[in-house]
Amino acid sequence: MILTAFFVGLVLWLAGLFIVIVRGLELYRNGRRTSRVFGDELALFEERAARTEQLLAEADRASRDLQAATERLRVSRAQLNVLLGSIETARERTAWLRVFLPSR
Repeated sequence: MILTAFFVGLVLWLAGLFIVIVRGLELYRNGRRTSRVFGDELALFEERAARTEQLLAEADRASRDLQAATERLRVSRAQLNVLLGSIETARERTAWLRVFLPSR
């Protein structure tokens, strides 16, 4: 009876050891697979972060270019307004000459 109980206990212990080993191997394989997936995702994240950084730098440069172009436009518009004012002044001063010009 004691020998039978010992063998039953030994078989159960071996079965438990087998289950623990199988589960340990599954855990090891899942850990390797998970670390590979995390590594791939981290690499993808780093790539996207670098791309975002590049796009932000380009946007910053474009913003500075736009500000410079806006300033040039403001200066050109001021010069145009001066020229248009001069033309209008010249028209007003030479309006009396229209008397001598033939009309259409």
